[in-house]
Amino acid sequence: MLETHDRLEIKRFCFQYLARREHSQLELHQKLSRKGFEKAEITIVLDEFVINDWQSDQRFAESFFKHCLTRGLGPVRINYELRQRGITDEHTVMGEEDIDWGQHLLNVFQKKFDDNMVLTAQEWAKRLRFLQYRGFTTEMIRELSKSLGVVIK
Repeated sequence: MLETHDRLEIKRFCFQYLARREHSQLELHQKLSRKGFEKAEITIVLDEFVINDWQSDQRFAESFFKHCLTRGLGPVRINYELRQRGITDEHTVMGEEDIDWGQHLLNVFQKKFDDNMVLTAQEWAKRLRFLQYRGFTTEMIRELSKSLGVVIK
């Protein structure tokens, strides 16, 4: 089967994108659509990339998950970010890693904030919002405050 000029161009762009970092199929599809390529042509090329294992959503998800951990993100935010990129089975990715989320939360907290554990309600609220934005649950944060002995004055 003869490839069209568009398919060759789509392949070229896909290889360029994947050379920089792993991408999900959804990300590649969106980028190629913005360049004006036809949806059907994009789908044919992306299917070929999956068959040849040049693109893998599983590989992307694992790489992205590790990247999110280095950024100090929690499980809620990581799940959200993965879903935004077309990964709907994020629990498989996150379940494969043996993450101590409590320790991860403590590391994020200690990196951002000082050792003062006597806080005003306003100071604690600011820290709480930061940690929630990062993707940690209220229950995880509550456990952290108990273990650190946070006193709100």
